[in-house]
Amino acid sequence: MSKTIIISNRLPLQLKIHDNEIETIPSVGGLATGMKSVHSQSDSVWIGWSGLTEDQYDLEQKERIDQALKKHQCIGVSLTADDIQGFYYGFSNNTLWPLFHYFMEYTEFEKNTWETYKKVNQKFADVVLHHIEDTDTVWVHDYQLLLLPQLIRQKRPGASIGFFLHIPFPSYEVFRTIPCREDILKGMLGADLIGFHTYDYERHFLSAVQRILGHEINFNNIHLDNRMVKVDSFPMGIDYNKFHDAAKRHDLKSNKDQTEIQQEINKHLKEGNHQAKLILSIDRLDYTKGIANRLRAFEYFLNKYPQFKGKARLVMLAVPSRANVPQYQKLKNEIDQLVGSINGKFAEVSWTPIWYFYRSMPFENLIDLYTSSEVALLTPIRDGMNLVAKEYIASKVDKKGVLILSEMTGASNEMGEALIINPNNFEEIADTLKFALEMPEEEQIKRNSALQKRLKRYNVEKWANDFIEALEATKNDTQEYILKKINTSVRQEIAAKYKAASKKMLFIDYDGTLAPFQKIPENAKPTQRVFDILDALHNHANTKVIIITGRDRDTIQKWFGHKAYTLITEHGVWLKESGQDWELMERVDNQWFEAICPILESFTDRTPGSLVEEKRYSLAWHFRNVDPDLGKKRATELKTTIQQLIANHNLEILEGDKVLEIKVSGVSKGKSASKMLLDTSYDFIFAIGDDWTDEYMFKELPREAYTVKVGRKKTIAQYYVEDIEQVYQLLSAFPQS
Repeated sequence: MSKTIIISNRLPLQLKIHDNEIETIPSVGGLATGMKSVHSQSDSVWIGWSGLTEDQYDLEQKERIDQALKKHQCIGVSLTADDIQGFYYGFSNNTLWPLFHYFMEYTEFEKNTWETYKKVNQKFADVVLHHIEDTDTVWVHDYQLLLLPQLIRQKRPGASIGFFLHIPFPSYEVFRTIPCREDILKGMLGADLIGFHTYDYERHFLSAVQRILGHEINFNNIHLDNRMVKVDSFPMGIDYNKFHDAAKRHDLKSNKDQTEIQQEINKHLKEGNHQAKLILSIDRLDYTKGIANRLRAFEYFLNKYPQFKGKARLVMLAVPSRANVPQYQKLKNEIDQLVGSINGKFAEVSWTPIWYFYRSMPFENLIDLYTSSEVALLTPIRDGMNLVAKEYIASKVDKKGVLILSEMTGASNEMGEALIINPNNFEEIADTLKFALEMPEEEQIKRNSALQKRLKRYNVEKWANDFIEALEATKNDTQEYILKKINTSVRQEIAAKYKAASKKMLFIDYDGTLAPFQKIPENAKPTQRVFDILDALHNHANTKVIIITGRDRDTIQKWFGHKAYTLITEHGVWLKESGQDWELMERVDNQWFEAICPILESFTDRTPGSLVEEKRYSLAWHFRNVDPDLGKKRATELKTTIQQLIANHNLEILEGDKVLEIKVSGVSKGKSASKMLLDTSYDFIFAIGDDWTDEYMFKELPREAYTVKVGRKKTIAQYYVEDIEQVYQLLSAFPQS
C-alpha cells in the first residue's frame, strides 16, 4: 500500500531524556500544524532529526527513542554534534538563510560546511531510501534539504517527489553569487513539483534555472532531458479555527480567569481613559525581521505626532533565536539599546512607550496580545510568508483592528486589505500608524471581514491538500511518459522485428541525438563511440543507415564524408549516397540571402552571444549563448520583422532548439524521408531525433515505422528515450541478422 513520506529538518515533536525516560513533546510550529492533516493519515510517516545528537544517548536508549518516534509515525535521522554544527548552524543558517533573504553581507561560504551539508542530506536520503516504496509520495520541506530530492531521484527514478521552500527564493543576480548554485538547483529539480509561497519566488527560481542550467521553460514547467518539473506557488495558510475559537473563548473569560498579562493590559487600557492604544509587534529575533528599523520608525512616529504620547504603546515580543551566533548577539544588543533609549526619552510617570518581551510566550498569552491590540505592526525587511499577520486577523472576533504589513513579506500579496508599507520608509510607517490608529471602526470591519473570509477558506489544511493534489496530478503526466518510454519489452520487440526484416532503413538525427549540443556548434564532432555504433549498423545485412540533420553540407562532409552512410543535410536540401557526389533533393536557390542576411546581422550586433550560420541554401540565427529572456524576446522580434519578407520570397521559419532557421518553404526532414522510401520497399523503418524538426519526419513516415523521441518533450513519436546515452544503448542493441 502506498504511503506519504514527509521529510523536514526537524520532526513535529521534541524529545527529551529525563532519568533515562524518553519524553515526547508535540511541536506547535507552522509546519507541524500545516502537515497535521497529511501526517494524521494511517499511511503517512514523517522523517527528520529528533533534536538529540548521537552523543546524547546510548544504543539501548536509541532503540527506545526509535520506538517512541514510531508511536507518532515518525522516523529519526541520526546526526552528530559536528553534523548539526556544519549542516544547520553552518551552511543552512550562515550561507543559505542570509543569501536567500538578500543579506549578502552576512553570507559566508565555507567549503567544510558545504561538505557537511551534502553529507547530512545524504544521511536523510539513506533513511528515506530504506523506507520508500515505488508507489510512495514524498514531500520534502525547506532550505536545509535542497539536495535531497535529487538524491532520492537517483535511486528511485519513478518516485513521486514534491519539494516546498518556506523562505524566499532570491533573484537570479543574488542567487548566482553562491559557488554551489548548480548543485542546489539540480538538487531541487529532483522533485516533480516545486512549491513556493509566492509567484515572485517562483519566478526567481525559474529565472535561475533557465540562466544557470539552460533548461527550457514553458510557462511554469521546466523541461529536463528525461522528464518535466512543475513549479507553482502555494501561499501557506494557518489553522484559522484554532486562533479564532481561542479568541472567542478568551473574550468569555471572567477577570479572575484572565492571565497576568491580560490583567496588565486591562490596567493600561483603564489608565488611558479608553484612549490608550496598543500596537503589537511579534517576531523571532532575526536580522531579516527589521526590528531595529521598526523601533526607529516608532520613535519617528512619536516625534512627528506627539499627540499619541501617553496613549500609543508598542508591545514588542522578540522570540530568542540563535543566541550563540555573534550577528544575533549584536542585534540583541542593538535592540536593547534602542528600547532603553526610546523609553528613556519619552516615558512618563504612568506610561512607557514600549513594552519589550525577549522570550517565547504560551499560546494563551499570544491570544491575549492579538485580541487586545488595536494595531499589528509587522515590518520584516524580507520574509517568506509571515504567519503572524494571518494569526492576528484570525483572532479578531469583532473584526476590529488594523494590520500594517511590510510589502517585503509573502503574506502582503494576498492580504491587500491590510495597510502595506515599505519597511525602510520611516515617514510612510509614521503616517500609516496615525492612519491606522484613527481608522473608523466601520472601515476596520470591512477590511478584516474580507481578510478573514479569505484566510478561513484558504487555511493551512487547504494549502497542504492543494500541494498534494498538484503533486498527484504530475503523476498523470509522468504516467503518459512511462507508457511511451522504451522499456525492456519494447526494446526486445524492436530488436526482434529488426532481425526478422529483409530490408531495413534507419533515420538518425545528429545534434541532440548522437551528440550533445555545444555552445560552439563546431565542437560537436562525432566521437569514436558514435562511429563504432553507426559502423556496426551499416555492416548489418540489408540495412540502410541515414544521418538526417539540419547541419550544413560542408560540416557533415568533413565529419562523415569518409563513411559509407547515406547523408541528408540542411533538413532535406542535400543528399549524398555512398560513393556518390552530393545532389540537391529540392529546387532551391539563395538569391534571397541579400534581403534577409542584413537583418540577421543587425539582430546579432545587438544580441550578445548570438551568431548567424550561413548554409548553402538557408540561414540560421543561433541564440543558445544569449541570456534566455533576451533570446526569447529577440527571436520573437526577429520573426515579426522578417514576416513579410519571407512571405514575398516563399520562405519559412523553422524553429529549432535555440535557433531560428530561414529556408525555402516546403523543405523538411519529413519530405526528404518520404522520398527515400519511394524506390524500394522496406519492412523495417526506424527514426530517432530530439528536435521539433524531427516531428515532420515522424509524421510523414508510415504508421508501421518505429519513431523515437530523445528527451521528454511533446511529440507524435511512439516512444521516448531519456538521453543520448540511452540512444547509444538502443542502437547498440540492434542484432545482426
